[in-house]
Order: sequence, then C-alpha cells, then structure tokens
Amino acid sequence: MKIINFGSINIDHVYEVEHFVQPGETLNSESYTVFGGGKGANQSISLARAKAKVLHAGQVGEDGIWLKEKLQKSGVDTSLIKTVDTPTGHAVIQVNKDGENAIIIHGGANRTLSDDTIDEVLKSAQNQDFLLLQNETNAVESILLKSKDKNLTVIFNPAPLTDAIKNYPLELVDIFILNEIEAQTLTNENSTDAILHAMQKLYPKSRIILTLGKSGVIYADNTRQIKVPALKVKAIDTTGAGDTFIGYFLAELSRGSEIKKCLEMGVKASALCVTRKGAADSIPKLEEITAF
Repeated sequence: MKIINFGSINIDHVYEVEHFVQPGETLNSESYTVFGGGKGANQSISLARAKAKVLHAGQVGEDGIWLKEKLQKSGVDTSLIKTVDTPTGHAVIQVNKDGENAIIIHGGANRTLSDDTIDEVLKSAQNQDFLLLQNETNAVESILLKSKDKNLTVIFNPAPLTDAIKNYPLELVDIFILNEIEAQTLTNENSTDAILHAMQKLYPKSRIILTLGKSGVIYADNTRQIKVPALKVKAIDTTGAGDTFIGYFLAELSRGSEIKKCLEMGVKASALCVTRKGAADSIPKLEEITAF
C-alpha cells in the first residue's frame, strides 16, 4: 500500500524575531535561514522518514529543482513532481523567542495544477492506496471529485483553512486531520466536545483526528474516542510539528497499526520536531523516534 501526497512544495524564508512584527513596525531579525518546506513536502518527508512508501505529486519552478532533489534524498518518490514555468511557492516565516511562528504563503507553482496533471497522478493510484491532501494547492475540489471512484482512503488536512473549503465535497474525505483553530472555524464551535460532535454530525462517515498542541491529540469516529497526551519538551520552533505528526500517524496507519499506536508515534515525532529549527529539516527519522 502506498501513499500519494498531492501537495505543496515551498521555499521557506525563516526569520528569528524577538516578537511578531506589528502594523507599522520595522523589526530587525536575529537570524535568517532558507529551508525546504510547504505542508505537502513536509508531510512527504515525514512519511518517508517514518518508512512509508510515499509518492509526492506537485509542481516546482526552475528555482525549486533543489527541493525535488531534497525530497528524493529523503526517500520520497518524486516521479510525479513536474517542473513548470511559474516560480516555486514560498513562505515568509517569523519565529519568536517562544518558538511560535507566524507565516505568509505565496502559492506560486503550487497553484497552477491542471486537470491533465491531476488525471495523470490519479492513474498511478491503485485500490486502497492512501491519498493525502492539504489546502496549499489549487484544484483540491477537483482532486476530491476525480478520486471518488478510485476506492482510495482520502485524508484531508484543511490547512490553511479558507472560506472555499466549506464548498468542497468534504463528504468524500475518509479521515480529517486538523488542529483546534481549523476545527473551530469549520464547525463554528469552541469546546473540544462540541467540535467533535459537530464534525461527526457534518461528516458521519469520516474519522476525525483533532490535534490540540500542548493538550495532545484526539481520535474520534462513530464508536469511540481515543486521547493521547502531548509530551513535555522545550520548544524551539513549532514550524512543521503538525506535518510531522501527520506523516508518522499515516505511516503507522498504512502498516495496519492500531489507532492508539498511530497517535502515539505522531505525538512522539512532533515532540522531537519542535526541539529543532526549521520545518522539513527538523523532522526526525524513525530510528530517533524509537530511541526517544
């Protein structure tokens, strides 16, 4: 069983700052670093480092060929990545002294997916493969619709959350993985119990993974809930923590592991991730998780 990740590939420009810049303020950064990133690419690297079989489908410009090579070196199958005329997507990331981040994204090549490209990617999908999607590319609605009759397990991480998401055919999603803010926006609820109830009412056939930061993570379906607490670590940079969780959770799920073990692996991996700088570069390898 393989995982096809139809996702973004970005160049991340990371600035360490005392605090997030305010309106009208000019702020000196304490450091500047360029990393490979994008939610899609981060999740593919996490999947590969967790020893899953992952194919990344996406697009870069000529300025992003090094990102494709980086994915390859991490163990990702990059045969479905196209090089196009549009510049590669990029992100401007502020990281404050508490390790929290604020991010501006420019979609670039990620936002120019065509129907022909989608069809070509889905031809490589086989019965019961996983299809992983985020919301940093265009054509998510089209991908969902085109995957409808493929008998795939469709996983959707609705980030960044936009108004358009509510118009997607979300009933086709088998597994939602989302954080508390995304879930609040999607359901118009605030408490965890109310969010889970609303999600199950809206999408009764779907499984829900709700990440709660320092409070851990909750899995819910129509028959049960499972909660796994977060691990206490000193956070340096939270960029990529959610993507790391998703990769390790899905890698375990694709191997047929029980849900609790999948959640625990995701929590361990994301805890180790936040003790390091960067997004893709901070994602741990499976051997490190075992030792951790």
